[in-house]
Amino acid sequence: MIRSFAFTTQGRLHSKDLEAFLIPTLLGDTNLFLWVDLENPTPEEVRFYLEDVFHFHPLSIEDCVADRPSPKVEEYQPKEGDRFASYLFMVIHAVDYSRKDGVFATSELDFFLGKNFLVTFHTTPLRSITTVEEMCLKSTVHVARAPDRVAHSLLDSLVDNYKPALDELSKEISELEHEALAHHHPSVLNKIVQIKKEVFHLRQIIGPQMEVLGRFARGEFSLIRGHLVPYYRNVYDALSHISEQAQTYADSLTGILQVYLNMSSNQTGEVVKFLTMITVITTPVMVVGSWYGMNYTDQMPELRSRFGYLWAIGLTLVATLATLWWMRRKKWL
Repeated sequence: MIRSFAFTTQGRLHSKDLEAFLIPTLLGDTNLFLWVDLENPTPEEVRFYLEDVFHFHPLSIEDCVADRPSPKVEEYQPKEGDRFASYLFMVIHAVDYSRKDGVFATSELDFFLGKNFLVTFHTTPLRSITTVEEMCLKSTVHVARAPDRVAHSLLDSLVDNYKPALDELSKEISELEHEALAHHHPSVLNKIVQIKKEVFHLRQIIGPQMEVLGRFARGEFSLIRGHLVPYYRNVYDALSHISEQAQTYADSLTGILQVYLNMSSNQTGEVVKFLTMITVITTPVMVVGSWYGMNYTDQMPELRSRFGYLWAIGLTLVATLATLWWMRRKKWL
């Protein structure tokens, strides 16, 4: 799906769903700003828009089409023989958390940001794109006055969309904590390890993303006008807060895992203690039975008596009761 818009410098919609052959002409109009959104385009559409219309550098096109695991930002300045205008190429990631699967799904969003154009590329529908598109078309806040404003709105919306995923993760961890205290089953341990792995994955995404937004927050790029730098810094601060939350979740999961292992160890200790108590309590029975089980009646006058059987039983009971009394006195029972 190809969406294309032309906005005036006052942020008003000039035209939408542009004919492809008109885009080069509109790019030459300094009073207009173009936003072209490529959602899961065909190879022919990629070749036409990225190569034939905007003439982007082949390396940035290659990075755009191929899935990149890490965010990045690069500035391309035209050299002799290049047909493109100076632009920023940025790779950023949106996230979504599924409690059913227990995994973070990531969606890549690529930016080509120029002085009077913005080209976005993504293979799956993104809420941030839909939200900002509605904001631009309503023209109530004049978001679409310049490409760096729209890029900021997209980044801000994308970071805001992290929050529902983190809320779901927080609920999952809270439920997992109660489950770990109530049940000692291998499935609970598997869930702890799985969610811990996903939080680590989230931190791997956020870390490089913070480096990218940090460069915008420091005003390193001339295509981002100075008065917008504080707005980018605000997005960076929001992502920094999310990073801190992810670290808190990782620490919580480590604590839950430690509690689970300690409780499992205590449970094993209780089993060993119970078995040991049985062994100690039955020791008099085994000793008396082994002693009087030998066939040496000449040396055991008590067995020649008709009360020998009762004698052995009584000795067993007395020794067992004495063992129980001693264990209770030691507060082992």
